[in-house]
Amino acid sequence: MAVPKRKMSRSNTRSRRAQWKATAVATVACPQCRSPKLPHAACTVCGTYNGRQVLEV
Repeated sequence: MAVPKRKMSRSNTRSRRAQWKATAVATVACPQCRSPKLPHAACTVCGTYNGRQVLEV
């Protein structure tokens, strides 16, 4: 395991932490009802996936 030789300064620590961000959730439009939905998942509004009805809504 690597052990740092010197203490890391506050500015270096804070600039490293500034790069750690959460990404926005990617959504796509449902081909049936055009509502935003998660990719590779059934639409929660109309219940279709891959052109088929898979959920009863």
